Amino acid sequence: MTLEASRLRTTVLALIRERGPLTVAEVMDLALYHPEHGYYATASRRSGRAGDFFTSVDVGPLFGALLASQITQMGSVLRERGAAGFHFVEAGAGDGRLARDVLDAIAIDSPELYRGLRVTLVERSAAARAQHQEVLGPHGRAPAVESASALPRSVTGVILANELLDALPVHVVVMTPAGLHEVRVGESNGTLVEVLLPLAGQEIERYLVSVGVTLPVGVRAEIGLAAVQWVEEAARSLVRGFLLLIDYGHEAAELYSEAHADGTLMAYRAHAADRVNWLDAAGSCDLTAHVNLTAVRRAAACAGLVPLGLVDQTSFLVALGLTEHLDAERSLSSVRRRLAARTLIDPAGLGGTMKVLAFGKDVGMPALKGFGNRWMS
Repeated sequence: MTLEASRLRTTVLALIRERGPLTVAEVMDLALYHPEHGYYATASRRSGRAGDFFTSVDVGPLFGALLASQITQMGSVLRERGAAGFHFVEAGAGDGRLARDVLDAIAIDSPELYRGLRVTLVERSAAARAQHQEVLGPHGRAPAVESASALPRSVTGVILANELLDALPVHVVVMTPAGLHEVRVGESNGTLVEVLLPLAGQEIERYLVSVGVTLPVGVRAEIGLAAVQWVEEAARSLVRGFLLLIDYGHEAAELYSEAHADGTLMAYRAHAADRVNWLDAAGSCDLTAHVNLTAVRRAAACAGLVPLGLVDQTSFLVALGLTEHLDAERSLSSVRRRLAARTLIDPAGLGGTMKVLAFGKDVGMPALKGFGNRWMS
């Protein structure tokens, strides 16, 4: 067991002895975000070849350049509707690499927008925030660029969250013959173990009713209350503009079916996934669960956001002009771009599993370039 996992386990055990069994959401929050022992708090970067998992950002700057094209169009929409400035907010910004790639592209392709940009990188990890100025380079020295631990109160522009919702804590439930029960984390001889207890309160049941699902008996499922709360918070922050979400997940009917009878919560360490022993290395591994897209869309609508599009990442990036960034040259840079493109749109990997959702507030119904007029119902 690593030092991080040992210290985190000591913290969790102390809380269990004080309060009784904790929810999975409480343990996940501690394991990922505890300010001293949490997985994200103890390193500025966790993804990439040397990390525990791989994201679109790790492929190279192509992903950020294509996102910049969509963000630039959003800026044009707001400018046409009379907005004086444009605020680019990245939530769950990590060490700032994606924001840097986006800003690099905007600075070259849309200098007028770039000059008027206000940028906020939102990141809970102090270790990651400490890297922002260095990673952003010349962008980080601009007076209109800031790091923060929470969303700004007032945003006219775009709030981007790439692979954030899947890293938010989830509750875990199991439908038993006696009804719905919640998986909690208790102690057995100093070891963290799962225990099954009756639901406390009605919030989880209301969540399932809201997405129109009744779990089949024997199915284990995650309940993303924190993701819903985050979408509601983002909607409150957005005065005018767009919410752009990129994450992997399913609609509720699929997510809570027998096809995912064991649930989707898993631990990632050294690029290996472990769904069974997720507690064993809590504090030194990534913990993640698939996003309930139905719940996210419903939360956004209830918070006053208008749905503008839902596509997979392949469709999104191709619509944004991915092929225009490629050529047939044999130079190293050209080969790298082609390899990056292949990884980003691989239907069996990032291209098919990642979904892109866009919502608007007081922007009408613009035909966003990345969505090819594919509206959500």
